[in-house]
Order: sequence, then C-alpha cells, then structure tokens
Amino acid sequence: MSTPTTRPRGRYFDEFALGDRFQTARRTITQADIVNFAGVSGDFNAPHMDHEFCRTQPYGEPIAHGPLVFAVSTGLLCQSGLNDGTLVAMLGIDKWRIHAPVKAGDTVHLVMEVIETHPTSKGDRGVVGFRREIVNQHGTAVHTMEVQCMYLRDPERAPAS
Repeated sequence: MSTPTTRPRGRYFDEFALGDRFQTARRTITQADIVNFAGVSGDFNAPHMDHEFCRTQPYGEPIAHGPLVFAVSTGLLCQSGLNDGTLVAMLGIDKWRIHAPVKAGDTVHLVMEVIETHPTSKGDRGVVGFRREIVNQHGTAVHTMEVQCMYLRDPERAPAS
C-alpha cells in the first residue's frame, strides 16, 4: 500500500505572480522582546537598553533592535503558512532601510509584493523576489527591503529533470 502524499500548505513557485500582495497578522513588540533580543544577540547598545540615554534622544525611550523587528516579521510570515513546506531558502536581503523606530507597545505586520520570479536552472525550483514593508499600527512602513527566496516548484507542473 502506498503512502498518500499531502499537498503542503505553502505556495509553490508556480503559484506566485508579479504584483501578488500578501499581508500577515499583527504582533505587538514588548519590552521583554527587546531585553531578550539584547541577551541573545549581545547587543546592549544604549538606544535599546539605557533609559536615561534614550530620554536625551528624539525617540525618548528604548527602541527595538532592527534585526529584532525583522525577525518578528519573519515569524509572522512563517505563521501565515505561505512558506509552509515549499520554501527552500532565503537567498538574500537588499535595500534594507529602517525608516522609523519601533518601541515597546508598537504593533507591526508584514506586507509583501512579488516583484520578480524566475525558475532555477535545475527547473525543480524557482526564485521569488519580494518587496517587504514592515508596517506599524499607524500604517507607517518602519522597515522596507527586497528579499529573494527559493521555492519548490509544483511537482505536477515542474519540468522533468
């Protein structure tokens, strides 16, 4: 008796089209997130940990580490299921810009748009480029970047290798 195969929850390369847009659920950044990220990363720089220093800065209080905000956005993407069982690898991040600070109590979500697609030379995978915006509760894009990811092709649609 053969084992039945199930289709992954995520999208295959073949299911992405230029201009497709996706939005994740939201998550609130907490002071515990900032402190825990400092502990994991070793980044105890003043903008993240020193309340007295931060009072002298335009943002007024500790701010989240940029990589923490990015990591939270990747977690939101993972929870969305878009990549579940079809993502092979993240290949790169280009043009990453931080436009505004994220503080404890800010709520962020990820908005992505497909800006490129091309199959790999092997043919069983493809690369999808996304423009990503991490957006806060005010609708402001606090981070923007372009990310390239490799996805499996749909085995029923991919060319034979």
